[in-house]
Amino acid sequence: MSRTRSRIAACLVSAFTSLALITPLSAQAEPAGHRADWIGTWHAAMTGPGGSGPSADGFTDTTLRQVAHLSVGGDSVRVRLSNAYGEDPLTVGSVTVAPRSDDAAGTPDVDADLLTPVTFGGETSVTIPAGADWVSDPVDITVRDDSDLVVSMYLPGPTGPATFHSAGYSTSFTAQGDATTDTGSAFTRLDRSRYFLSGVDVTARAKGSVVFFGDSITDGVVSTVDANLRYPDQVADRLLRRPDPRECGVLNSGISGNRLLTDAGTAGDSALSRFDRDVLSRPGVRSVVLLEGINDIGNSRGSLEPEQLIAVYRQFIARAHDAGLTVVGATLTPFEGAGYYTEAGEADRQAVNEWIRTSGEFDAVVDFDAAVRDPEHPTRFLPAYDVGDHLHPNDAGFAAMAAAIDLRTIC
Repeated sequence: MSRTRSRIAACLVSAFTSLALITPLSAQAEPAGHRADWIGTWHAAMTGPGGSGPSADGFTDTTLRQVAHLSVGGDSVRVRLSNAYGEDPLTVGSVTVAPRSDDAAGTPDVDADLLTPVTFGGETSVTIPAGADWVSDPVDITVRDDSDLVVSMYLPGPTGPATFHSAGYSTSFTAQGDATTDTGSAFTRLDRSRYFLSGVDVTARAKGSVVFFGDSITDGVVSTVDANLRYPDQVADRLLRRPDPRECGVLNSGISGNRLLTDAGTAGDSALSRFDRDVLSRPGVRSVVLLEGINDIGNSRGSLEPEQLIAVYRQFIARAHDAGLTVVGATLTPFEGAGYYTEAGEADRQAVNEWIRTSGEFDAVVDFDAAVRDPEHPTRFLPAYDVGDHLHPNDAGFAAMAAAIDLRTIC
């Protein structure tokens, strides 16, 4: 773990361990065994391209180097690529992976001896149909808990507009030609988005994985770039510190700007329509934490009825239970002072939160609202946790959210 993450974890997790902010509503069954199976260790929820920039332009004769920060390690890995929003088949000429510690975070640098080729059906290249995803062959490398996997993919192109994740808050890099075996000197900084890379799986003797499903707060918007301080990352750190050695992968299925009911371009398909793809289809999923709805309330200026959002939550609960998953409902955090705040919207937030806390329809409830609100002004973020826009937590706020979760309810 990096020094920054250690300092924040040490100072803030201990401050919140006494808070009873999550109420388990049903017992979690222990798995029958702990053989090595495929589980998700990292995920990025994909969207269609933006109206301008690299995602709109696509790539030709280019290598992308991207970093996936793994929650749990394993004895082998698989890489997941997505052309879900592509207009044409996507040809990937070659792919390599290289494990490393996060000491090199924010750089394209890897150890030449650790660069390992990835194959697809035994071939070094693959063509992914428009609208489809593709999973690589197993790669026989060992990766550690809480470490980086550097993924390089050569795109002969032209790819056309790219399937991507806009708010990656992790630096991506680019180089001309096939630089998949370069140690880093060929690469220059591209941006903070992710392109085509949607997931990493590992074989591990673990309980399974937990999906954090939501909008920008789950996505980690305005968290420190390359520091992996989103609240799901900090939950992953807490899981690894438990005395129980049986681990659980953490998957972040947040998309900045996402809504429950409305498709929103680079803010993703509606949560209702993407739930199966970004939660139920992930390998080894055991539980899901749901934090979404504030963008529906804010953008409607309070004109939505709380019952409309509650109906969507019930759909999530039913689908997740059908798949055998534990469902944790999370209260919506304060937003007074944000650009789309209204008193009507605040009344809706309070009504939705009351239902989440008291309905008994979730298997457990985590009260993020209580974890981050200002006791003197409970419709606002505590100033120490407010990034400044009165809508998003800062790194310390994300730590408070992570500390509020009873880990027994998710893994």
